[in-house]
Amino acid sequence: MNTNVNLFAPIGVMALLGTGFLFFVAALVLIQSLIVRKRGRAKFVLVAMLLIAGAYVVAILIFSLASHEKVLARGEEKHFCEVDCHLAYSVTSTRQSMTLGNPPTTAPGTYTVVTIKTRFDETTIAPWRGSGLLYPNSRVLTLVDERGNKYAPTSQNSTPLTTPLRPAESYTTEVVFDLPAEVKSPTLLINEGDWPTRLVIGHENSPLHGQTRFQL
Repeated sequence: MNTNVNLFAPIGVMALLGTGFLFFVAALVLIQSLIVRKRGRAKFVLVAMLLIAGAYVVAILIFSLASHEKVLARGEEKHFCEVDCHLAYSVTSTRQSMTLGNPPTTAPGTYTVVTIKTRFDETTIAPWRGSGLLYPNSRVLTLVDERGNKYAPTSQNSTPLTTPLRPAESYTTEVVFDLPAEVKSPTLLINEGDWPTRLVIGHENSPLHGQTRFQL
């Protein structure tokens, strides 16, 4: 299974929350120690905080360096772990056009229209979850060409990628990119837009982590 993490997501989330809690408690102790002028205790707490931060950064880098870049073929799915279930994304089709819309607008380069399928994988549901609606986290779409140039979409049509859905449901979204004519071998990156994911161990958004993209 191709996923956006290489560490079981609940573990990564709990590690982030647990580390944040330790930092919060340590900060309170550090402030109290400074107020009562317990400099020895303050130094000990500060060193402990630095060690915790260092260990967490090392853990992020270990999982990032153990990851790999992947490019998925047409129809292959990339799973996004939502802690208690998975959303699967795939590219079902692409087409190019010089004009779009009614009345038609002409592209400065070439319009590339990518159809993305979003599917709630019912086989990944945790026993306690049930069949309630899942509201996807924000998504960022980036088209990358062979030279590493990056392009953002100019528009999204039909069903938005943040539309909630129930287990086994799916929908498609058309995303339009206005690309220069010289773009070759483009790939599409779909990743999470929430900034805290950059701090989750094993997450695709963490520093130096390999990313999974779609061949267009």
